[in-house]
Amino acid sequence: MSPFPFLLRRLSTAVLLAFAASCTVGPDYQPPEITTLPAAYREGGTGLTADPADLTKWWKQLGDPMLDKLVERAANQSLDLKEALARVNELRALRGATAAELWPTVDARAGYQRRQDSENTPFGSFATDFDSYTAGIDASWEIDLWGRVSRSIEAADADLQSEVETLRGVLVSVIGEVAANYVQLRSLQERVVIAKNNLALQERTLALVEARFSSGLVTERDVAQARANVSATRARVPALEIQARAAENRLAVLLGMAPGALAAELAAAAPIPVPPVKVAVGVPSDVVRRRPDIRAAERQLAAETARIGVAEGDLYPRLSLFGTFGFESDEVKTLFDGDSFTMGVGPAIKWNIFDAGRIRNRIDAQDARTKQALARWERTVLIAVEEVENAMTGFVREQVRVAHLREAATQARRAADVASAQYTSGLTDFQNVVDFERATAELEDQLTQSRALITNNLIALYRALGGGWESG
Repeated sequence: MSPFPFLLRRLSTAVLLAFAASCTVGPDYQPPEITTLPAAYREGGTGLTADPADLTKWWKQLGDPMLDKLVERAANQSLDLKEALARVNELRALRGATAAELWPTVDARAGYQRRQDSENTPFGSFATDFDSYTAGIDASWEIDLWGRVSRSIEAADADLQSEVETLRGVLVSVIGEVAANYVQLRSLQERVVIAKNNLALQERTLALVEARFSSGLVTERDVAQARANVSATRARVPALEIQARAAENRLAVLLGMAPGALAAELAAAAPIPVPPVKVAVGVPSDVVRRRPDIRAAERQLAAETARIGVAEGDLYPRLSLFGTFGFESDEVKTLFDGDSFTMGVGPAIKWNIFDAGRIRNRIDAQDARTKQALARWERTVLIAVEEVENAMTGFVREQVRVAHLREAATQARRAADVASAQYTSGLTDFQNVVDFERATAELEDQLTQSRALITNNLIALYRALGGGWESG
């Protein structure tokens, strides 16, 4: 007795059991957990609280209408965001293509063939030429017995969700870049003003020295020192203006505009935005929930997990149903007659029984890719908390630094005034005047940079916390 009927019965039983059990190959995804996060941030200090952070439109807390306007325009015009949105639409379309595998495919066909059989055969003397006209429909449908296609759709869904999170991450980045460059621009504009004010004071000192030189009260060395001091300060102005122009151009590009397009709006100097008195930062676990890059990494882990099932699906048989319905005739005029009708239907089973371990190795490779995705997620979490901690430290400690710089600049200005008065009275050397004027200019410039750095550290903190993509 042939073994084939027995094998077919066993295979049919396996197929029916698979339908009944709704079996799905591969592991079911479980969201990862990380146990190494601290309960609270290490850094504390002035202005920071562990209250839940409301990061919706955080830039409005800086109280600068122009910044609000620029951020709003960037959210609507940024080319980075447009590119990221197009990528989301691409993956949405690919997900649709994957889901279509659950449904039958139907193809229409039509053809003509002129046939001549060989005469060098036993029946070659009977060979004749003839025409063949065909038209019909072919259909096929692979039954998703083991959930291989379902796992593919699950992976495609996760890929799409990951890309949505990436889009949100781009939005966080764009908003942060706009705010940081705006603060940088305002800081540079203020530094230009400070440099010009110090230049005016040094020019008055130069005029005084030149007058005393003309009267024979000082040597030419004093004049040379005063002129060198003035020239050094004059040289600082164009360097700052170059940086300011670069920050302005960067803002324009972030808004999807040509460099220089914001010149008229940003030409007038304005104060550096001041951070709020209190900043709520929440706890480290909030970052895992909110950060788009962490959420994207988690969705990538889900996609790779689902692909294990896709790979395992090749271990099992594939059942397809096929059908062909059409007409065939040797004359066009009789092609669609009832006697020209032809059809064929039936199932087909394909099962790989030997491949030298190829499928097993592909499963092992996909399992390794899943472990890589898990490691990437864990690393992303730790880096996120690191960025928050660093930004918090910068925000808190820079406030201490700015207080010292403010006191130093005040005392340096007082010392410069005293030295100038003493020099006019002939009680001190001009070198003291030069030294104190240089120190004053440098400290006032550092003070402005430090004030801007406080605000930019706060911006970095908001970015690290993942703020800026929520609707609100």
